[in-house]
Amino acid sequence: MGLLRGSVFLFVLYLLHESNSSLIKLNNNGYEDVIIAIDPGVPENETIIEKLKDMVTTASTYLFEATKRRFFFKNVSILIPETWKENSQYKRPKHESYTHADVIVAPPIAPGRDEPYTKQFTECGEKAEYIHFTPDFVLGNKQNEYGPAGRAFVHEWAHLRWGVFDEYNEDQPFYSASSNKIEATRCSAGITGINKVYTCRGESCLTRNCRLNATTKLYEKDCQFFPDKVQTEKASIMYMQSIEATVEFCNEENHNREAPNLQNTKCNFRSTWEVISISEDFQSTTPMEGPPPTPAFSLLRPSQRIVCLVLDKSASMASSDRLNRMNQAAKYFLLQIVENGSWVGMVHFDSTATVKSQLIQIKSSSERNQLLQSLPTVAAGGTQICLGIRAAFQVKAMLQTDYGSEIVLLTDGEDSTASSCVNEVIENGTIIHFIALGPSADTSVIQMSNLTGGKHYYASDIAQNNGLIDAFGALTSENADLSQKSLQLESKGLTLNSKSWMNDTVIIDSTVGKDTFFLITWNKQSPDIFLWDPSGTLMNTFTVDSNSKMAYLSVPGTAKLGIWTYSAQATADSETLTITVTSRAANSSVPPITVNAKMNKDNNIFPSPMIVYAEVLQGYAPVLGANVTAVIESKHGNTTVLQLLDNGTGADAFKDDGVYSRYFTDYTENGRYSLKVWAHGGTNSTTRSLRRPLNRAMYIPGWVVDGEIQRNPPRPEIDGNTQTILENFSRTISGGAFVVSQVPNTYFPDRYPPSQITDLDATLDGDEITLTWTAPGDFDVGTGKDKYIIRTSGSLLDLQDNFDNALQVNTSGLQPNEVNSKETFTFKPENTEEENATHVFIAIQSVDKNNLTSKISNIAQVVLFASDADANPEEIPNHSNSRINVSILPGKKSRRWPKYLGLCHLPGRTK
Repeated sequence: MGLLRGSVFLFVLYLLHESNSSLIKLNNNGYEDVIIAIDPGVPENETIIEKLKDMVTTASTYLFEATKRRFFFKNVSILIPETWKENSQYKRPKHESYTHADVIVAPPIAPGRDEPYTKQFTECGEKAEYIHFTPDFVLGNKQNEYGPAGRAFVHEWAHLRWGVFDEYNEDQPFYSASSNKIEATRCSAGITGINKVYTCRGESCLTRNCRLNATTKLYEKDCQFFPDKVQTEKASIMYMQSIEATVEFCNEENHNREAPNLQNTKCNFRSTWEVISISEDFQSTTPMEGPPPTPAFSLLRPSQRIVCLVLDKSASMASSDRLNRMNQAAKYFLLQIVENGSWVGMVHFDSTATVKSQLIQIKSSSERNQLLQSLPTVAAGGTQICLGIRAAFQVKAMLQTDYGSEIVLLTDGEDSTASSCVNEVIENGTIIHFIALGPSADTSVIQMSNLTGGKHYYASDIAQNNGLIDAFGALTSENADLSQKSLQLESKGLTLNSKSWMNDTVIIDSTVGKDTFFLITWNKQSPDIFLWDPSGTLMNTFTVDSNSKMAYLSVPGTAKLGIWTYSAQATADSETLTITVTSRAANSSVPPITVNAKMNKDNNIFPSPMIVYAEVLQGYAPVLGANVTAVIESKHGNTTVLQLLDNGTGADAFKDDGVYSRYFTDYTENGRYSLKVWAHGGTNSTTRSLRRPLNRAMYIPGWVVDGEIQRNPPRPEIDGNTQTILENFSRTISGGAFVVSQVPNTYFPDRYPPSQITDLDATLDGDEITLTWTAPGDFDVGTGKDKYIIRTSGSLLDLQDNFDNALQVNTSGLQPNEVNSKETFTFKPENTEEENATHVFIAIQSVDKNNLTSKISNIAQVVLFASDADANPEEIPNHSNSRINVSILPGKKSRRWPKYLGLCHLPGRTK
């Protein structure tokens, strides 16, 4: 629980929030506005800044050559923690913030875990979230283990920018090749080396040949591939960029399609260069003739937050209780969300604009209460958004700062002139956060928000969904330490008749409890409110604000750990009650559990499906086994509830990575939709996993130099299955807004095929093959399937390239199960002599009731060996690959196996 210092978790709240959070631009082949952020948990060390400059500079040259003179780094901002001392070289950020960091420098997830990695949970070809380097890695203390920092940066940049994957696989370091040899999983296959078991006791080290595992028919667990230090092969950067000769990505000619790595699995057997070549970056550039310029660096240090509330008080705000709901949410923001030390001002606008409060620094409740008095009380007039923005620019000239101040803009109306001040907003350097209230709120402001690096949210007129309060609650500082931030534990609402109750509980877990805040709102008359702490003590100190129709209670000190119970009884018919509970981290040395949510796109065109992502973390460690639910609400209040999954199928790219996902296809209308996510964990069901992250730079076990192994010290090992059982917890968060267009007004037929099966597995038992996989739905929804098509081949490439012509298995007895259930099917091939078959490759498609067919699944395989296979194969040089040692697979003349030519169906059965 205490693995990380308190400030280390700063990024956890930020890094998943925006669908396209990066501010990177590609301009004349050069990447601009790359942000490298140093976490406040990193002790002050100016050497880190210089090492980062060196890393980027060498990476730029390496990237330029690796991409055939196409890309380089033009300018990079280094975001320095506010906890570090001031320096005349440090400037205030403009739009740069931890939210938009492309690279973070932060302590490792656990001691000794210094591998560079990229947070990547999307599909092939899609941009990832961020790169994580540790201070020790940046300082050059891990070069022996991971190679030069600049080269590792390019490896991770390819993950981040182009959505390619690693070409090694530590879980499957060897595979049975079609050449009847055991090969190391790598790309290209031309990389030479030897396979050995290398063990050391004290100063004494021994090497021996690798033995076969009787179950896997591959090398034993301790067998490792040691590459030659000197190579002639130039590829590939996504395998081991630390090899000095490696200066290219694998391309179509040298790509190893047989290797069981993520690049093949996720990218349909395409090489990394093929994926890069179809990227937007590649398509928009041509190779340069001359060398690239040296990267330029900006050193930026955040300072106190400056924010101005720009609130719509036009006549339309009088309808649907909007003005009062806005005031409730704004009071919640001022009382609980905005951090101490921040400067806050306020502007009202309708057809004119008025400065209601110049900037006031928040030091205590006194300043917060002073700002509460400035909220609007009457709604009248038209809607002139730009006037409100321009008035905000004049609020104490945002403390005479050039950049980095924020505007929180709320409006419920359209304004045909809103686009006229976009350029002013950009030139001013102010970040615009946009909250759209109601179905008619102007959409042109979204452009301002996106261009300035702000957030945007949507709240419908349905008060019980609590969308407006959730939106204001999500507007925490993008540069503040996590210990200052409010985390939302509960947010819900009900519409009740008189004497009916809203009863429930909220959990205060040990990672939170400081500044715990309960807020209850209503729309008619004050309810009867009761709140009990875990010991059963009634908390009767609510402050009731009858004018704003809200009551709130701040728990002094640290709230008691455990289950808090609340009850609110409506005192009027058709009463809408809501409750919101927030808290802050209890201890700076213990990372709080957090949930972050987003959609994969900000804008979408029907019928393309969207994906909901929610990440549950404690520090940087994924939280597994949580119950995660998403609610998506359209602009007129239609809602869809989705149970998000972390099972590695359907929309979920990776199993057990703490990212819970689901497809969304239930479009009901055009326009804005909002996302809200709940995450709950129960004792003995949720765990914190310390397994190594996917998509990382390969650890170098050692090199072969002049025929001898020069091994690196073994890296600190943490059992991949090590998990810490967590206590009960609850979290909720707004995931922002997105826009859907071209939704038809009338009923539309099923347009969605079953999802691709991605976890097909095959095992061989005697003469039977047993297949297991997770049943897909039509993009995660419903049963979706009518039948399965299973085909086999003796060639992986033939099955991949010519699936429809491969041998089909008889699946007449296989009845598809419900979506996300486990499927099992066993088939026994006919006993026909086949001398040359060494592998059986299997793939599957699912077909739904409308005859829509899924993509071909991942390809599973079984390897055929004689029962008396040699358990200690001799290492034999492979002269075609220079010095790599391979093992010839034993002959299999004693096995009888089906002929693949002329056989139509293989009989099978379900289990």
